[in-house]
Amino acid sequence: MNILITLCGRGGSKGIPGKNIKALNGTPLLAYSIKHAKEFAIVHSNVDILLSTDNRAIKEVASSFGLETDYVRPDYLANDTIGKIDVLMDAIKFQENKNQKKYDILLDLDITSPLRTQKDLNEGYSKLLADDKAINLFSVSKPHKNPYFNVVEASDDGYCKLVCPSDTKSRQTAPQVFDMNASFYFYRRTFFENGCKSAITERSLYYVMDHICFDLDEPLDFDIMEYLLANDKLGMTL
Repeated sequence: MNILITLCGRGGSKGIPGKNIKALNGTPLLAYSIKHAKEFAIVHSNVDILLSTDNRAIKEVASSFGLETDYVRPDYLANDTIGKIDVLMDAIKFQENKNQKKYDILLDLDITSPLRTQKDLNEGYSKLLADDKAINLFSVSKPHKNPYFNVVEASDDGYCKLVCPSDTKSRQTAPQVFDMNASFYFYRRTFFENGCKSAITERSLYYVMDHICFDLDEPLDFDIMEYLLANDKLGMTL
């Protein structure tokens, strides 16, 4: 089983400028995912790790933490309008041509959502392998809100309505839903061969994390995550 781990980070972040290499509790954000990728590679055989970026500074930080790459993400894949799947397809194509082998599994570790453990990765991987029909798996968390109970959207008449109309009277009795926390995604090769454009398919699995996990979109998210790390509030070690 050949596995490719991708770490994708472009240089033009607008919500948190330079966030992929911004120091989080004294360590560049990217370094956490490099560590997770290397630890996963120790346990599993035939694993390669690829950094996908268009930014020299990100490549230099990655190099300082032992991850070298000669891949440069094309400009047309380094803007706000491009989806992650297209980025991954270009990355796997490059690495397969370079190494002259095909990858059976791609594991994408999102740099901006580093609150993951090796237990998460290994259990998620095992869950995917146990289901021959599944073509991918992604990490999720229990949500704070539920669209069947307390998430509303605007109606055409100017009032509001539940996103998912329901007779549910409490959060506890509402249908179970999850938040995609963007931390990690496993893809079988068939996912790309089938031309899938979204991580959510009819044959997608999910892995529920039993601890806090969220991604960094705004400066406040960064401050909160740094506080949790600095004050040992996560209940786990990154």
